[in-house]
Amino acid sequence: MLKLRDITRTVTLPNGQDLHILRGVNCDVAAGEHISIVGHSGTGKSTLLNIIGLLDQPTSGTYTWDGDDVVGLSDAQRSRLRGESVGFVFQQFNLFPARTVLNNVEIPLFYNSGLELYQRHEKAAQVLNSVGLGDRLDAFPSQLSGGEQQRVAIARALIRQPRLILADEPTGALDPDTGMRVMEVLEQAARENNAALIVISHDMNIAQRADTVYRIADGVLTQIDSASSHFTRVGLRVSKKVDD
Repeated sequence: MLKLRDITRTVTLPNGQDLHILRGVNCDVAAGEHISIVGHSGTGKSTLLNIIGLLDQPTSGTYTWDGDDVVGLSDAQRSRLRGESVGFVFQQFNLFPARTVLNNVEIPLFYNSGLELYQRHEKAAQVLNSVGLGDRLDAFPSQLSGGEQQRVAIARALIRQPRLILADEPTGALDPDTGMRVMEVLEQAARENNAALIVISHDMNIAQRADTVYRIADGVLTQIDSASSHFTRVGLRVSKKVDD
């Protein structure tokens, strides 16, 4: 579904020095595939996720979606594709405290959905029910646990049935048990929609749940080969169990 080739991202600092955030990243993502990316802070994980999610542009390289170039799209075209096909889940839940759970989830439907108010309500209620929150529609974020708030954020990301789900440290603010339950919700939703799921995490217990595990360091993406406990260039398949 997605193909990134020789992706770089360079920014120029105030002193005129170039900072190379991504260096020749190559990655393929299939529909329905679960990928995880691990790495220390400042290694380029979030920058890569933003490029994949069409929030940022690479400095060089090619990025195609179903064979179509997305680097060359206009801002309006990128925004439309992102709104229709990409769902974002972050470590911070980013919920509106003065809005109910139902209202928070239906926010993405306010823009170009063509749905009436009652239809937005029905769709939001349906997706909330799918993540186990059908009985909390009228609750406010402050009345929910951390795990429940993250499930609301997941429901909001899924409301438009995206083909690509991007999760940046989705369990970082949760305890381990709650984090695992949230991951199960996220994975089930991706399976049901045959959506590609890309998760950034510092936690190898979370990362090793993926079909394919990558490590990023100094802007270079490598795939973890658990069989030999070495890191290999992109192109090898990874088993479910990976040693950090």
